[in-house]
Amino acid sequence: MIIKNTPQDTRRYNWLIWKMVIGAFALVILIFVLTAFGAFGPLPSFRDLENPKSNLASEILSADNHVLGTYYVQNRSNVTYKEISPNVIKALIATEDNRFMEHSGIDFGRTFTIIFYNLIGKKQGGSTITQQLALNLFSERSHNVVKRIQQKLQEWIIAVKLERNYTKEEILTMYLNTVDFGAYNTFGIKSAARTYFNTTPAQLTPDQAALLVGMVNGPSIFSPIRHPQNAINRRNLVLHRMAAEGYLTSGQADEYTQKPLGLDFHPEDHNEGLATYFRSVLKKDIQHILDEQSINKADGTPYDIDRDGLRIYTTLDYTMQQYAEEAQREYMKDLQHQFNQHWRGHKLWKEINNFALLMNQGMKRSDRYKSLKLQGKSDDEIKEDFNKPDTLNLFTWHGNIDTVMKPIDSIRYCKMMLRNAVMSMDPVTGNIKAWVGGIDFAHFKYDQVRTGTRQVGSTAKPFTYAVAIANGYSPCQQVDNVPVTIEWEGTTWTPGSARSETVPGVITLRKALARSQNWVTAYVMKEVTPPPVRDLIKKMGITSDVPAYPSICLGVFDASVFDMTGAYSVFANQGTWTQPTYLLRIEDKNGNVLYTHHPKVVQAMNEQDAYVMNYMLKGVVDEGTGWRLRSKYGLRNPIGGKTGTTQNNSDGWFIGVTPQLVTGVWTGCEDRDIHFRSTNLGEGANSALPIFALYMKKVYANKALGIKQNVDFAPPKNGVNVTLDCGAYSQQQQGKNEVDDKLGF
Repeated sequence: MIIKNTPQDTRRYNWLIWKMVIGAFALVILIFVLTAFGAFGPLPSFRDLENPKSNLASEILSADNHVLGTYYVQNRSNVTYKEISPNVIKALIATEDNRFMEHSGIDFGRTFTIIFYNLIGKKQGGSTITQQLALNLFSERSHNVVKRIQQKLQEWIIAVKLERNYTKEEILTMYLNTVDFGAYNTFGIKSAARTYFNTTPAQLTPDQAALLVGMVNGPSIFSPIRHPQNAINRRNLVLHRMAAEGYLTSGQADEYTQKPLGLDFHPEDHNEGLATYFRSVLKKDIQHILDEQSINKADGTPYDIDRDGLRIYTTLDYTMQQYAEEAQREYMKDLQHQFNQHWRGHKLWKEINNFALLMNQGMKRSDRYKSLKLQGKSDDEIKEDFNKPDTLNLFTWHGNIDTVMKPIDSIRYCKMMLRNAVMSMDPVTGNIKAWVGGIDFAHFKYDQVRTGTRQVGSTAKPFTYAVAIANGYSPCQQVDNVPVTIEWEGTTWTPGSARSETVPGVITLRKALARSQNWVTAYVMKEVTPPPVRDLIKKMGITSDVPAYPSICLGVFDASVFDMTGAYSVFANQGTWTQPTYLLRIEDKNGNVLYTHHPKVVQAMNEQDAYVMNYMLKGVVDEGTGWRLRSKYGLRNPIGGKTGTTQNNSDGWFIGVTPQLVTGVWTGCEDRDIHFRSTNLGEGANSALPIFALYMKKVYANKALGIKQNVDFAPPKNGVNVTLDCGAYSQQQQGKNEVDDKLGF
């Protein structure tokens, strides 16, 4: 039996349905209003929308405007719309939001379509690019259903606000600057282009753009490193979407889908890349500058180097830094082989002084030891752990290796690893062009350019000769090369001289420096006394302790590669010390200058004395301990320099001087007790000079760098009144003696 509704019942039911619809609509409006007023959590203010906060990496820029590295929590660097390839924009719109240019932040048509697709089991995302940006900037995706609904409403409201405050181009740019690209903490299109393809966003090709855009919704599952086939499939889907939207022809899309991934993977890591030691030292210096000078943000809070997107301009030359690291890698691989062969078959515990103590110290300084101590392990338990084989990662010159060995054996392995440091600078401006603080930052963190100091050996000898030149001594003056004893402040000092290295008879001061003769150097020190030598050393920028003792003429004091290279720049810069400089300025993310460096300048000696010293230093290369620069490496241009070898061959030095570049090189083990037993192998001419030679050959071969071979040291403006021709000097002295004899003097 069918019961018909009366007209009154129909009106009542219709009214009930309308009330439900109106009520539901009102509820939705109410929820939107409550959300807009922050009932479900605060929304960003207008100021927040104008200045969205994100963790922005600070960039370190070389003098030739390359990115040396970044400091970051999230490896994110911003770009402008014009710096992004149209291929990226097209791939993003085609894949993520093909009606982006038409809607105002929310695509309601798409939203309801997505609901239908999800109901029939075809899961799709409904967020527009603007909504995704809202999520990226102001919140994190919740996995709670109720919370996610609230979050979705907030996204809609923020998206509308973003559309009102920004152009479509600005929204696309902000989105691409904030999106997560997965591996190695890579955020933003600039970091992604650099990490996966070693290029810039402006140079991304359609297939490269498709790969990166394809990662947006699943940076892990579509990672070309972890899941290359997934990445190819996703890239190809994006390419076909681009074709469907008319951004590519179907033929172009098919052609690009056949290409391999074509990765040029350069993961950015604080332990990897160029100038790792430099970047570590620089970060500490920047923090010190910001703190010491109270350089804060407009709101009074301190800058966070890892989050505030500072732009740090340095003096390093990207290409020259590469050359210095390459030169180190090429020669140290060979030198380490020499060292290993030299010690093969020898009992280290017996033949190396304090080896047991050094091993124990190395164990206690290790991260493994400190970790075990924090776990409450006893010394016996820790020793047992260090003698139990484990899988360890070791540095080798052929690449890092994972191997099974006892941790205590890895300590010995590292102790027997030669270390090296290189610094190269422009002597006139003081600008440092290359800084290689060690052999591998990931395994050996200690910087040996500025942080570490080592005994300088014979590289200190030019300081004593420079004082003598300033006091009227001639480089051609002849001295009998015999033992010398100096009495000083109640003590006596008589340096030794190896028989095989001693040049017998009477020799000139120039030859004495060229052949690094200890006795003649001691004679000069006796003549000029220690205080003036110590004073000159300090004037030339040596910051470590230098006592006024006679032995400083042979370099018994410690100094850094940084200070010693800076000191030698005085000779090339006509007697003027310009503070070695590596930081030019710091800017905030908007380009406002926060700090500018102004180097100190000191006139350490007069022009003529510096010129004469260059003549003497050239003698080292032309006829002395630096001769292999000519004979083996074929460098024929004007070069001065000085080798240095400390007691027991613990340290090998070479500092090379040219009119445009001064470069210091040091080589030695972590501990002074571990060294070559042979001077032929351990001397600076073998352990340090070759790296200088390889570096300079690379520099000279690249004409674009502007470092010329046919340039000699400029003479003083007022000329030279010192005779540098030793033959002419001898005749002058002979004539003078004859006159003295006739006059009865």
